[in-house]
Amino acid sequence: MRIILDKINSKTTMSAKLWIEDGSRNDPKDKKGIHQLLSSTMLRGCGPYNNKQIAEIVENSGANLNCDTYEDGILISLKCVDIDAYRLLPLIGWMITKPLLQIDQIELEKDLTIKAIKRQKESIYQLAFDGWRKMVYGDGPYGHDPLGSIDDINKINKEHLLPIASTLIYRKKNLVISGKFPLNLDNFIENAIPFKGITKNYTNEKMYKKNNKIEAIYKQKSTIFTRSLNTKQVILLLGKSTIRYDNDSDILLRLLSCYLGYGMSSLLFKILREKYGVVYEAGLYHPIRENQTPFIMHASTTEEKAIFTLQLLEECWGKIIYSEISPEELELVKIKYRGQMAHSLQSISQRAEHKAHLLGIGQTMDHDEEMLLRLENITSKEIKDAANKYLKNPLLSVCSNKEIIQKINKNWKI
Repeated sequence: MRIILDKINSKTTMSAKLWIEDGSRNDPKDKKGIHQLLSSTMLRGCGPYNNKQIAEIVENSGANLNCDTYEDGILISLKCVDIDAYRLLPLIGWMITKPLLQIDQIELEKDLTIKAIKRQKESIYQLAFDGWRKMVYGDGPYGHDPLGSIDDINKINKEHLLPIASTLIYRKKNLVISGKFPLNLDNFIENAIPFKGITKNYTNEKMYKKNNKIEAIYKQKSTIFTRSLNTKQVILLLGKSTIRYDNDSDILLRLLSCYLGYGMSSLLFKILREKYGVVYEAGLYHPIRENQTPFIMHASTTEEKAIFTLQLLEECWGKIIYSEISPEELELVKIKYRGQMAHSLQSISQRAEHKAHLLGIGQTMDHDEEMLLRLENITSKEIKDAANKYLKNPLLSVCSNKEIIQKINKNWKI
């Protein structure tokens, strides 16, 4: 485990973020959601503390302790005042080295997870996104939500969780602590009993089978996914899976995301909202992923405007592939990129999480600074070339009623 201390003048508050490599992308195919179930159950008892004792320790300190699963990793988050660091940080160590995984707590978390999945399925946008993801990634590591599936969650038990839990100590980990914290906190962590073994380097691949080969062999059988619902709303998602975050061209696609979907001066807002007024909502989804990052335009519209909205989305997609951004637009996009980066680092929690995440997916400490330096010399031609290389032939996902889906199927040409 790598420990990074990021001292900031934040009165008395500190934020600790521990990123553990491999999240839901390493779920076994018949146990989708097992990492999420493990991460939530680790909070319900570890080391010498049961569920009530942990809750009491954290609440009496006025602190927050959470554990979340993402596609690329598990994130343990602690926020507290600096004087409580010695009392609360050991909980993070115990969660990794000695999670209790009591059967009643596992069953409770299974129930909560299933309810969360059901709530998710009430969102038309989520259904459209699930369909797009399945069409693009299939049963590959990025093919399902970290929450998993109800069928798989129902069949997971303690015997399935134990081998996954035992791998946590061997996985690469990055702990970033931002804000105000006690002196020599890194020495305390390295020598504390709850962290015993975590700070050592383990290279025995037999101890932990990693799933870093994400490149999907899955071939799309179709370029469109449709789901018929009893609704007058129409959700359209148009997108591609693209490149790893450490690819040199990633920043070019990040600039395109700003151009298309960031703020009221973005192309999607200007065309779909201001000029034609065809959507309730429009934007772009382009998260940070270690591999095959999705790049998706999304729009919510009415039955009457569905076909026209799809045409406008296709036109916007074509514009970035076949046209160069003007010098004025490029300058604005670079300003947006800098602003987006600054906005994501406003709080100590954001700083700690961003650093832990980047280190966790193999980036360097000065990655952001390198990108900002590189930004100055990026040209419109480079951006167009990247779009040409990585964004041709997008795939469409639609959720609406039968009549609209039939019309869209006829009009879908890409």
